[in-house]
Amino acid sequence: MSAQKQTLGEFIIENQHAFKYSSGELSSLLNSIRLAAKVVNHEVNKAGLVDIIGAAGDTNIQGEDQQKLDVYANDKFIQTLTRRNIVCGIASEEEDSFVAINSIDEKNQNNYVVLIDPLDGSSNIDVNVSVGTIFSIYRRVTPVGKPVQIEDFLQKGSEQVAAGYVVYGTSTMLVYTTGNGVNGFTLNPAIGTFYLSHPNMTFPKNGTMYSVNEGNYMDFPLGVKKYIKHCQGEEGDRPYTSRYIGSLVSDFHRNMIKGGIYMYPKGSRNPNGKLRLLYECNPMAFLAEQANGKSSDGYTRTMDVQPTELHQRVPFICGSTNMVEELEEFMIKYGE
Repeated sequence: MSAQKQTLGEFIIENQHAFKYSSGELSSLLNSIRLAAKVVNHEVNKAGLVDIIGAAGDTNIQGEDQQKLDVYANDKFIQTLTRRNIVCGIASEEEDSFVAINSIDEKNQNNYVVLIDPLDGSSNIDVNVSVGTIFSIYRRVTPVGKPVQIEDFLQKGSEQVAAGYVVYGTSTMLVYTTGNGVNGFTLNPAIGTFYLSHPNMTFPKNGTMYSVNEGNYMDFPLGVKKYIKHCQGEEGDRPYTSRYIGSLVSDFHRNMIKGGIYMYPKGSRNPNGKLRLLYECNPMAFLAEQANGKSSDGYTRTMDVQPTELHQRVPFICGSTNMVEELEEFMIKYGE
């Protein structure tokens, strides 16, 4: 990798002036996420060599089987963020409730909360398919000086101050936004440093890929079914290519680079949708909009949804703007 490339640490420092709360706390928080991601990446890359693949024997709050690396990643991110004395609370997809954290002076002086999906797509670990970490950062809304409360986490996605993901793939990348565009950094494993490799990432307005679990086709709303058939038509630049990995981070990352749409609609088996609003949908929606893409549930902007619970599920449509708007037209025309 070229010596001229900017490191993630340098980029954070150089651009912290563009962040309206330029106290340095957010920079420290992003650096903590960078550190935890490197530790988790090291373990992910050892899968198959040591006893870290397979189920851990427990289930999370959603009733899903936890993988060993789910538990490991969750522990590492919570430990790293707690020890750095930056956040006042953490909510994780793997935890029943949020974790309250006091500041080192015991006066609850920290300003930020983090919501995290420590290992998205973890069911892919055993078959060596890309997985990732998703994170979302907010400023607390309750008074500083008191312990963090549930309302600090139940904020609309439009209130996010930063969000991003790490994809552990053929190369490991950290992609994030603080509301001033989206930038991607690739890890040089030889020296353990992230370098700016994908500046100013944007979705093409149009794409030729659609990402959806077509095994659930019969369960989808009529509008989604009609749209999928539209994608398979033979007019113009269609048929579109079907690409679905089953890891949100990986599907989103590919579609942002190449152009496409990701769909996880509601259905009779998942009447409220499958993906979690706070840990998956809101951070990805923030990234999408900052990358000139769009995200909704088929009708309503994702980041306008008012959360009512930590593990709330919603339908999720995200990707190239023209494709998302086209699907929304199908939903309005054909509905449920």
